[in-house]
Amino acid sequence: MEIDSSMNIYVGNLSFDTTEEDLQNAFSSYGTITSVAIIKDKFSGESRGFGFVEMSSNTEARKAIEGLGGTELRGRTLNVNEARPREERGGGGDRNRGYNDRGSRRNR
Repeated sequence: MEIDSSMNIYVGNLSFDTTEEDLQNAFSSYGTITSVAIIKDKFSGESRGFGFVEMSSNTEARKAIEGLGGTELRGRTLNVNEARPREERGGGGDRNRGYNDRGSRRNR
């Protein structure tokens, strides 16, 4: 017997005035929502135009992706997909290795 686990859904092309409550309302007709988050710029606090909805059932999440993808919310056509796992980002590393802010070689 397969367990119907939760799924995280990416929702893109959001209007900048879309609220988490708007997403909650749009997705709730497809099933139980575990969490909703609109991603905001860490400096300005403004929406970055995308968010995530986690649904408790994989089956319900797939129905929501099918039902809401390409539909309109607050004047914007939604991109709705299964969220991919977050990739690890490096710390910038050696992108400018050996050069100072003016672009010339550092003394070593």
